[in-house]
Formats: sequence, C-alpha cells, structure tokens
Amino acid sequence: MPGRYIAILFLLVALISSCSPPATPPEPTEIPPRAGTRNELVLASGTTAYDTGLLDAILPDFERKTGVIVRVLAVGTGQALALGKAGDADVLLVHSRPDEDRFVADGFAPARYDVMVSDFVIAGPADDPADVRGAESAADALARIAKAQATFVSRGDESGTDIKEHELWQLADIQPSGGWYQSAGQGMGAVLSMSDEQQAYTLSDRGTFLVQQGEGLSLEILFEGDPILQNPYGVLPVSPDKEEDINYGAAVAFVNWITSPETQAMIGQFGVEQYGQPLFFPNAAQNK
Repeated sequence: MPGRYIAILFLLVALISSCSPPATPPEPTEIPPRAGTRNELVLASGTTAYDTGLLDAILPDFERKTGVIVRVLAVGTGQALALGKAGDADVLLVHSRPDEDRFVADGFAPARYDVMVSDFVIAGPADDPADVRGAESAADALARIAKAQATFVSRGDESGTDIKEHELWQLADIQPSGGWYQSAGQGMGAVLSMSDEQQAYTLSDRGTFLVQQGEGLSLEILFEGDPILQNPYGVLPVSPDKEEDINYGAAVAFVNWITSPETQAMIGQFGVEQYGQPLFFPNAAQNK
C-alpha cells in the first residue's frame, strides 16, 4: 500500500537522521577542464539510480545549468568505489554506508553527503513456500528461506544490495550454500527477471522492484519494513589528492546540485505520477 510505504520510508529517514552525522556541502569551485575530456564529468553510480530511470530524469538539468556533460558508469557500489579509487570516476552515487565512510577515511573523498533514501524488500512467489510473510524480521525471513531450501537468487556482484544481503545472512547466522542458493553476478533488473522465471526469492531495492512489477513481474513483496532494510544513498566527490586528473570542480558542482532544494524536489517527485509513490525520498536537508 502506498500509505504504508510512505510511513516506512519516513521512519527510515528519521532513523538515518538520528544516527548519521551531517556533512556540510562543499563551497562551490570553478569548474576546470578535465584532461582530454574538457566538459565531462564521470559519475559512477549504483545500478538502481540508473535502472529506475532517475538519472535520465534529473541529469539533463545539471548539464543544462553547468554545460558539463555527465558520463554515467552504472555499476554495483563496490565497483563504483573501486573506480573512484583508481581515478576512473570523478564523483560517486552509492549506497553502502560503511564502505563509503571507509572511502572517506582512506582519503579518497573529502566527505560523504546524504542525497536520498529508499528501502529493500524481500520478494518472492505468491504461494510463498518458505512462509516469509510470517517472518518477524528480515533475518528471520532469510532463515525461513534457508530452512525450506527454497530457491534464492543473489546479486553476487558486490553491489550495495549484495552487501546488505550478506549482512542479513550474518544476522541469521547462516552461510548460504547449496543448489537452492544461486549467485547471479548480475544487476537488480536481471536478478528480478531470473527470480521471476524460477519463482524464487530475492532481496531487491523497492524502486527497481516497482519498475519491474510495472513491466509484468509476477513476484510479490513478501517482507518489508524492518529498519535494517533502510537504504541510504550518498554522493562522494573523488579527491584530486589521489588522482590529479580528477575533475574536482565539476564533482563539487555536482554535489551542490544534487543536494540543492530544487534537485531534491525532483528526486522526491520521481515515480509519483507512474507508481503513485516516490521511488526515493530526498534527505540532503540533514547535511546542513
């Protein structure tokens, strides 16, 4: 139900606000040319922001306002962070808070800034052979799937979703293995399609699930609402101290743009017309 979804997400925003120290957005800087690619910004983003269509919806506004073209590398969060460390991306939009904090602590970014929040859900077949609907927590839901040895399709790609899934298995004190557990090494859209074909369970971000459901996905959301399923997104400008050809000026401009009230409003409206609910909730206001 949309109302329940909105209540859940506002709870998540409140939880994040209460436990995440805010960061002040950086001061605007002049945008210098990037070596060999004058007015280009390379954005390494988790696949969800791309697969849901959010980036296609909002990036033209940044390009129009700055004259900087954004080249998107849509990869899992782990790969995005690796691209940042290698100097192959100027700015990151990712969702694995411990890894983001480590990225900053290791000097690869000056800070991490809140952008938006979504949540994860456990999806599966309508007949729910593992009785996930009766679970008391997300970890309990996975424990039920393991006990029933019901087919579960994992991202297996070091994405933010994959990292969250393995966190849940650890909470359940289970090391998943065997024929019932399949590691796909694919993005969320592909994993949902595979799960649908096999009538299997999977962990998905809500936004991609809703997009796929609108395209005929037969799986249902069987478990949701556990606070541990919160899914905050951060933006990190890659530090030029590590790689001198980083387009830091454009990265700072991107951070200030995506955390601005105007862009936050666009994020908050994305999905409302098509799905009756936003796919992401902006939360950059807590940066100030």
